[in-house]
Amino acid sequence: MFKKIKTKLNIFKNVLPTSAFVFLLAMPASTNYQLKDYSFGSGGTSNATSTNYALNAIAGDVGGQKETSAAYGFGSGLIFSSQANVPTAPTFSNPSNYYNKLQIIINTAGNAVDTKYAIAISTDNFATVTKFVKADHTMGSTLLLADYQTYAAWGSGSGINIIGLASGTTYQVKIKAMQGKFTETGYGPTSSAATTNPTLSFGIDQNAINFGSLTADTVIDSPVNVTATFATNGETGGKVYVIGKNGGLLSPTKSFTIASTSADLSTPIAGFGAQIVSVAQSSGGPLAKVAPYDGTAANVGIVDTAVREIFSSANPIVGGSGVFLLKAKSLALTPAANDYSEELTMIASGSF
Repeated sequence: MFKKIKTKLNIFKNVLPTSAFVFLLAMPASTNYQLKDYSFGSGGTSNATSTNYALNAIAGDVGGQKETSAAYGFGSGLIFSSQANVPTAPTFSNPSNYYNKLQIIINTAGNAVDTKYAIAISTDNFATVTKFVKADHTMGSTLLLADYQTYAAWGSGSGINIIGLASGTTYQVKIKAMQGKFTETGYGPTSSAATTNPTLSFGIDQNAINFGSLTADTVIDSPVNVTATFATNGETGGKVYVIGKNGGLLSPTKSFTIASTSADLSTPIAGFGAQIVSVAQSSGGPLAKVAPYDGTAANVGIVDTAVREIFSSANPIVGGSGVFLLKAKSLALTPAANDYSEELTMIASGSF
């Protein structure tokens, strides 16, 4: 029932040369693609580190390759998938007419709260000048790990002021993000803002005030008020001062002075002084009253030959307005004369 078949192996040996086995190792290919290797290796290297460096990669991955256009950029591979979100353009402005600082508010682009951000700053749109905002909000030539700060450390929604800037200068800023190893992004788009030059303006609205006759033992108010206008972008505001030439109302013909004093003129004394009526400002400041000129009723502050502060502002101020009046009182024994007078000088200063 069984039939023996004798196999002749030498037929294949003669038909198929040894060199034909090369065909069996040829790589899978098509018209457009060819697979170079069947093996993908171990799959990658994760968190390989030394004292100064760390490496993260995957075998066969094209890392760091980025496709870009004028408005967009797209990165492929493990490196880009590990990165934080690139921050959008920050809010960069000069909200209070600053001459030496600018405000910046980071836009997080949805990054986690523990993400840290570095800020680069330039005066020529990063063509040749690039500096960095340090952790103390000043500018520096180097960027250290300590200069990467969280959104909260950079002031959250209120931002921070970059300080120590030059006056009358336009600056550009851009931001990058990092959330641990292998996550640092490139810089996002830039924003621009400019500092102003230091400014101080001051004026008063009266050239002369005539009290008319002083009735003995009666407190007489000046018929008009004096308004001092004041504005400055000084970093810590500024002050307004008043000084008298004679130390009171002087009669040259009688060689007698109704001396200026800080006192309640409703008491039985003669005197002359100033009293603040009101203070206001358009923005900044606020403009504040300074004692002893902040009294009420018949209380006045001295106006003598010393330079004395009457208004002040601890911050930059716009449209500051301080109004004051003068009060005088004579006694029955005060020599009568029609040449009693005083010359007042007012001075303003900015704290830059």
